Amino acid sequence: MSHVGVGPRAVMRSVAFLTAGVLAVPALAGCTSEDPAGKPLAEQDIAAAARARIADGGTLRWAVDSVPDTLNAFQSDADATTTRVAQAVLPSMYRMDETGSPVRNPDYLESAEVVDTEPKQVVVYKLNQQAVWSDGREIGAADFAAQWRALSGKDSAYWTARNAGYDRIQKIERGANDLEVKVTFSRPYADWKALFSPLYPKDVMGTPDAFNDGARRSLEVTAGPFAVKKVDTKTDQVVLTGNPRWWGEPAKLDKIVLRAVPRDERVSELVAGELDLAEIDPETADEVTLAGAPRDPATGTPLMGPEGSPAPGPQGRSAAEALRSWAVANGSDEDAAEEEILAREERREAAAKDRRRQKALSGYEVRKSLEPAYTQLALNGSKGPLADERVRRAVARALDREKLAEAVLKPLGLPAEPVGSHLALSGQPAYADGSGALGQQNAKEARALLADAGWVSGGPVKKADEGEKAAGAEKDEKDEKGDKDEKKSDGDDGTYIVGEDNKNGGSGDGGNDDAKDDADRESGEKLSSGKNTAQGGAPGAYAPKGTAAPAGSVAAPLAKDGKALTLRFVLPSGPGSEALRTVADRITDMLKEIGIGTEITRVPDESYFKDHIAAGEYDLALYSWPASAFPATDARPIYAKPVPAADGSLNVAQNYTRVGTDQVDQLFDRAMTTLDRKEARDLLRKADSRIWAAAGSIPLYQRPQLTVARENLANAGAFGFETPVYEDMGYLKKGAQGSRPSAPAGSSASPSPTSSSGSSSEPSSGS
Repeated sequence: MSHVGVGPRAVMRSVAFLTAGVLAVPALAGCTSEDPAGKPLAEQDIAAAARARIADGGTLRWAVDSVPDTLNAFQSDADATTTRVAQAVLPSMYRMDETGSPVRNPDYLESAEVVDTEPKQVVVYKLNQQAVWSDGREIGAADFAAQWRALSGKDSAYWTARNAGYDRIQKIERGANDLEVKVTFSRPYADWKALFSPLYPKDVMGTPDAFNDGARRSLEVTAGPFAVKKVDTKTDQVVLTGNPRWWGEPAKLDKIVLRAVPRDERVSELVAGELDLAEIDPETADEVTLAGAPRDPATGTPLMGPEGSPAPGPQGRSAAEALRSWAVANGSDEDAAEEEILAREERREAAAKDRRRQKALSGYEVRKSLEPAYTQLALNGSKGPLADERVRRAVARALDREKLAEAVLKPLGLPAEPVGSHLALSGQPAYADGSGALGQQNAKEARALLADAGWVSGGPVKKADEGEKAAGAEKDEKDEKGDKDEKKSDGDDGTYIVGEDNKNGGSGDGGNDDAKDDADRESGEKLSSGKNTAQGGAPGAYAPKGTAAPAGSVAAPLAKDGKALTLRFVLPSGPGSEALRTVADRITDMLKEIGIGTEITRVPDESYFKDHIAAGEYDLALYSWPASAFPATDARPIYAKPVPAADGSLNVAQNYTRVGTDQVDQLFDRAMTTLDRKEARDLLRKADSRIWAAAGSIPLYQRPQLTVARENLANAGAFGFETPVYEDMGYLKKGAQGSRPSAPAGSSASPSPTSSSGSSSEPSSGS
C-alpha cells in the first residue's frame, strides 16, 4: 500500500514515510563544464494535446487512495487527495515544471522579486489583476497576511503541521496598490518561492476556529479552474465542478470526480467502465497492455505478449496442449473423455470471460514515468550494531544499488539508474551524485570495516537464553503479538533468518552466483576502471590498512561478544508492497555475502510507520521520500541531528534513522539563508556528501509511476515532476486521436510491469 501522493510543499515530508568524523568532500562536478544536475531520467507521459483538439464537457472519474479527512493542506492529516483538490481549486504563486523547479504561475502572479536585502530581505508580489476569489473579492494582501499569521507558529491555537518559512516573516503589508503585496523577512530566506502555494482565503486562515475546522469537509471560497461541489463520505468521493468566476483558460471538463478505490479493486472498476484514470499496480498494467495488443482475427488471442513475447494460444494453451486435449476428449477411455469434455467447456467459458474482460480493458492504455520520489534503505543508528558507523558503512558498501534499481525499474521499461542524492533527483538544480563520499560497492572493504568493528567471521555464538535476541534491535511485546496474529492468518509468522540457514557448512544459496562473481571481482583495491573505490570517503571511516578481511566470497555469519550479527529488517505486508519485498530479498542476499544475517518481519501497513519507523523499532527498513524543489527547507527535518527534548526523550523530527551531524545542520542553515542560488546549490551538495558519509540512509531508485487512462483522455496520466494543469484535461474530439505522443525517454513500447508506484507529502511504504 502506498501512502504517497504529490503532496503540497506546505506539508512536504510531514508525517500523517554519531558523527562522520572529518570529511574529505570529493570535488563537486559543478566545477566542470558539465552540469551535475543532469536531466530528468524520464519525461511525463500524459498524452499531451493542444486545447483546440479537446472537446468541451465530460466527467473525469479519477481513482484516489482516500477521501481526505481535511481540505486544509497545512494540517497534519492532509493527504495526497488534499493536494489534488488544492491544486485544482486554490491559487499557487509557483508551480513545478518538468525539471522539478519552481516557475511563476501567471494565472495568479505577474511578477515576484527580491527588491531589498539590507537591512531586511523584502519580496514584492505583483498579482494578476483578474485574480479573484469565487465570492468576487480580489486576492490581495489580507489573504497573504492571514496565512502568515496562521502558519507563523506564534499562535498555538492554530493546529498547523509546520511553519517552515512563515516563521521568518516579519510583516506583510499592502504595496503601491491593491495588486501588490510586500513581504518583509526577519531573517534571510532562500526558499521564499515556497510560500503561499497553495494560498487559502482569509476566511479559512483568519481565526483558529476557521483554520482548524472550517476547511475540513468543504471549501466555500476558492480561486482555481474548479471549485469543490461536495465531499461525500458515503460514496467515498470528492466532486469538483467548474468555477464560473475563473479568469484563465476555461476548464475543458465539466466535472472531476475523485473517487476512493482500493488499489486491489481498481482493475475490476476499470473492467466495469467505472474509472477513467487511476494509478495501478504492475499486474494491472501488464493486463491492460496485453488487452491493447494486436489480436488473431480468428481466435481473438493477442499475437504478442508484453515486451514482444509470443502470446499463448486460444484459452491460454499451447498447440501441443490443445492437441492432447482433443485426443483425450475423442479417445477410447470414456471416463477420461467425459472429464476432458467438461474441462474443455470450463476452459471455453473462462476464455469467453477473459475475452470480455480484455475487450473492456482495450479502451485503456498504460502511461508511465518516474515519480518525483525515491526509495531508500534506512539504517537505524540509535542502537544495536548500526550505532557503529563502521557497521552502517559496511552495510552500504555491500549493496549493489544498480542491481536493486534494475530489479524494480528494468521490467517496466523505465530508466534503471540508482539515485545519487538524498536532497534532489536527476534534473533538479540541486542534484549531484554525492555517493562518492561513501564509496562504491566493495564487498572486501565492507568485510574489513566489520572486522575493524570487532565482528569476527565464524566466532563463538552463545546459546540464546529464552527471550534473548540477536545483536539487532529487539522486538517489543506488541511485535511478538503481531507475528502470532499473522501466523494464524496465513500459516507463516512473517519472520525468517537469512544468513543463519547454513550453519552446518557450505554457502548453500545457489541463487547468489552473480553476487559471488561480483565479490571475486572486488578482491583488488581498484575496479577495472582503475578508480580507487575508497576515493572521496571519510578519513578514519575505513578499517586500518592491513586489516585482514574474512576469506571467501560468501562469508560465514559474523559474531561479537557471543552474539551473531543479525539485523531486523521490517517491511509492510499490504498490497503494493511486492516491489519492496523483492528489493529486501536482494539486499539480504547482498548482506549475506559479507556475513550479516537478516531477520525479515512483515507488519501491517497501518502500523509500519507509527509503531516501527517513527518509534525506532527496526534495524533496516525501506520507505520513500518525495523530492522537493526546496530541499534546504524540506529536507532539513529529515537529516537534522536529533536533540534531547525537555522531557528527556530524543526529538528526532523526521530523522527516523537517528543519524545526524552538526556539520550537516550548519550546511542546511547556510543554504537556507543565502540568496545566491549557485552558493545554495553548492552548500546542499556538500550537505548531501556528508549525509552519504554518515550512512544513515542509502538512496536506491526513483519510484516508478504507473497509470492507466482512457485512450482518448488527454493531458493526464503519469505527471512526473510537473504540476498537473487541470483546466487542460479532457477528452479528444472525434477524429483527433491518432497522434499519440511518443513514450517517455527510456521506456519501451510494450511494458511488462512488475512493481507499483505512488509521491507524497509524507514518507511512503510503497515501492
